[in-house]
Amino acid sequence: MAAQLALVLGDLHVPTRSRDLPEQFKNLLVPGKIHHVLATGNIGSKQIREYLTRTAPNYHQVRGDFDKDPNLPEKKVVQIGNFKIGIIHGHQVLFVVPWGDTESLSAIQRQLDVDILISGHTHQFSVATVDGKCLINPGSATGAYSSIASDVQPSFVLLAIQGNSVVIYVYKIKKNGELDVGRSTFDKEKKK
Repeated sequence: MAAQLALVLGDLHVPTRSRDLPEQFKNLLVPGKIHHVLATGNIGSKQIREYLTRTAPNYHQVRGDFDKDPNLPEKKVVQIGNFKIGIIHGHQVLFVVPWGDTESLSAIQRQLDVDILISGHTHQFSVATVDGKCLINPGSATGAYSSIASDVQPSFVLLAIQGNSVVIYVYKIKKNGELDVGRSTFDKEKKK
């Protein structure tokens, strides 16, 4: 069975904080290769959202603190292969303090009962395994500034989901414009 590919991104803030996705990323996001887009919110313009929906047949987005669409959910759970994946933006002050806090995100992961929790808002890439579950923040795909960081490295994540294993690829653009790709693996714990 072939791997299901899920593009994970957010905090683009197009056109208010950034003009568009970097060309290095656009060259990688070829329609027909990716199966799912998991967006943590604050995407921005209608044009960038339409671009992302053309990238993959399954588009899932939650509402960020700058999103105007009241129909976007605050949180969402999707099933991809053997994995339940939760998506939140991460600006929910009552739940995630300080922003990106691992303990707070782990509590939300347990509440949603998901294997992987994806969050945004910090504009900084991170991946962690806590109590056998995975927490991912794809960062900002455009490198948009945030209230806590003005020098943001553009990044997104691609998940290759197959069986009980996920290969997590992180794509970053270095200061010199070169593309950097990192790789890690998360294996789902078997039920006892």
